[in-house]
Amino acid sequence: MNDRYDAGYGGDHEDQYELVGYDEYGRPVYRQTAPGQAAPQQPYDPYGQQQGYGYDPYATGRQQPVPQQYDPYGTGQQPPVPSYDPYGTGSHHSGAPGAPYDPYGQAAASGQQPRVVAEQTAYIPQQAGPAEPAPSEKAPPRPDRDHHTEQFAFVEDPDAESEDVIDWLNFTENRTERREEAKRRARSRMIALVVVLALVAVGGVGYLWYAGKLPGLSSPASKKGGTTTAAGAQNRDVIVVHLHNTKKGGTSTALLVDNTTTKQGTTVLLPNSLALTDDDGNTSTLAKSVEDDGSSGTRDALDTALGTNIEGTWRLDTPYLQNLVDLVGNIDLDTNADVPDPDATKKGGAPLVHQGKDQTLSGKMAVAYATYRASGEAQNAQLERFGQVMQATLRKLSSDPTQATTTVQTLAQILDPSLTDKDLGTFLAKLADLAKGGDYKTALLPVQNDGTLSEQASASVVKDVLGGTAKSPDQGSGVRVSVQNASGVKDNTNKARVVLLNGGFTFLEGGTAPAPSATSKVVYTDAADKENAAEVAKTLGLPATSVGKGQATGNANVSVILGRDYKP
Repeated sequence: MNDRYDAGYGGDHEDQYELVGYDEYGRPVYRQTAPGQAAPQQPYDPYGQQQGYGYDPYATGRQQPVPQQYDPYGTGQQPPVPSYDPYGTGSHHSGAPGAPYDPYGQAAASGQQPRVVAEQTAYIPQQAGPAEPAPSEKAPPRPDRDHHTEQFAFVEDPDAESEDVIDWLNFTENRTERREEAKRRARSRMIALVVVLALVAVGGVGYLWYAGKLPGLSSPASKKGGTTTAAGAQNRDVIVVHLHNTKKGGTSTALLVDNTTTKQGTTVLLPNSLALTDDDGNTSTLAKSVEDDGSSGTRDALDTALGTNIEGTWRLDTPYLQNLVDLVGNIDLDTNADVPDPDATKKGGAPLVHQGKDQTLSGKMAVAYATYRASGEAQNAQLERFGQVMQATLRKLSSDPTQATTTVQTLAQILDPSLTDKDLGTFLAKLADLAKGGDYKTALLPVQNDGTLSEQASASVVKDVLGGTAKSPDQGSGVRVSVQNASGVKDNTNKARVVLLNGGFTFLEGGTAPAPSATSKVVYTDAADKENAAEVAKTLGLPATSVGKGQATGNANVSVILGRDYKP
């Protein structure tokens, strides 16, 4: 079908084409010859080399002679070779000046050939042939080379800027989302903060209202009689410790308090004259209760008198106290007295403990100082020394519950069933931590001469420290004994008070007699008090002959006059 476009064949075709060259992409370019005029068969030698045989573009097998002079366009003449002017500016080394560049060889030396328009010439075979121009049409000479869109190939290169724009849009979108998320988180935190502050404010106002500290308002507790206070609402862990002097006898009692609400530790010293009531309603003293009722009865009596909740009892004998101080590595405290060596055979020797600041005490020295009571001193003086030793020991004890428990177990002491080694070790570790941090103090419970608690004691210690309410035995629950000192020794009054309180009697101060008396007397008014008078004489160590009927002073059931024969 396409033989009409194959110029290399000699068939009978009306239109003939001749090869004139190749374009910049290597495709053959043909030119239409005049009708009836056969195109001279010349080989194409693009390199202008002298060969013995011509180039057969259609591989017909025929070889044709090649002229000696190179004529790329088959004109039959060899024009002078001009210099190459790709833009047809007319600048040549030889030939006519200003001649335009003819890439297809239409302008020959013998004359000007008709110019073939690029659209009619540049095509590929096997396509429809271009329209034949009229013979009379001549392309006007163009000084510049004509370029058309068909001569260019446009390659769509990827635009890097488009991806940059996409990346920028993604970045902007992500940053906007992050900002919105940050704003949402900030709003959530602000709302949570407002809620927390509101709860704190409401809780604080409620606490002040409950404590009765808001002006013009009172708490429900105050409406019920004021028995419950803000201090009473605090949480406390309390155990009682009894120091037993195994050599001289006697006991010293203290409460160890851990206020978990205020993070404050306290040792509350309890005088032996503190009046207690047993389960049967009988009046007794702390010292007598420890000896007679044991740990369980004393713990219950203290809970009743102080309004506390004691969780356990720690019996600490003096040998165990000595071992405890040695285990913690001695203690340091400010001593207020010179303490003689209890094991010294001679009096007047060097003291075992010297009075002064920052004294280092071993276990033996600590026991001697804690149980020391000088002549004429009240029992409270010795009790305060015991409190000093306890606080100094807690400062040296480990704050780790495991190590503190190991220390307690090393003592090998027999504990009350209500208190195990682990419980005691954990409790002492908490107090040790408070003592090391300076959040620990020692307080003495003020007790009146009759062993009862005053309102001052209830406010300063019982209510604030223990969070309880003092409840002293009723005046009619015990035998009231009035004591007048006629022995000439001032301290005998206090010693008799302690003995009577320990015996379960109510002590009444009778003052000092104007003149000393050689013998002691025990007087009762009612016959019903005769047995009570005999019991008082026995408790004080007086002979039975000192008891007689007479006039008791004041509201006392029995009156006692201490003479020189009284030996505490």
